[in-house]
Amino acid sequence: MSGVEWLIEAFDCDPAALRDLNLLRRFLDTLAAQLPLHPVGTPVWHRFPSPGGITGMCLLSESHFACHTFPEHGSMTVNLFCCRPRPEWDFAGYLEREFGAGRVTVRRLERDYAAVEVFA
Repeated sequence: MSGVEWLIEAFDCDPAALRDLNLLRRFLDTLAAQLPLHPVGTPVWHRFPSPGGITGMCLLSESHFACHTFPEHGSMTVNLFCCRPRPEWDFAGYLEREFGAGRVTVRRLERDYAAVEVFA
């Protein structure tokens, strides 16, 4: 069994976009449709008081999606973990277009569970 985890950080984003819950919902919906992913329940979103952002979490049959926006710093973080391999996805391009990100880092971690030692 193996999987993949993406750790994404976006900087110099549009603060108004980072406060827009509809944009974040569309981001999750787009990922779910294109990767494909399968939510096992309703995503949970929390808005912090201004100037704070939004935190979101969605359990997936593949694992989870989480994001945190920081409008006061123009940044956001995203974590997507899938217990089965998935194709590459243009996180940077999407975040640049939809959130005005000036810089995006994407780290893809391959998870190979057969190589993990279990300690009793």
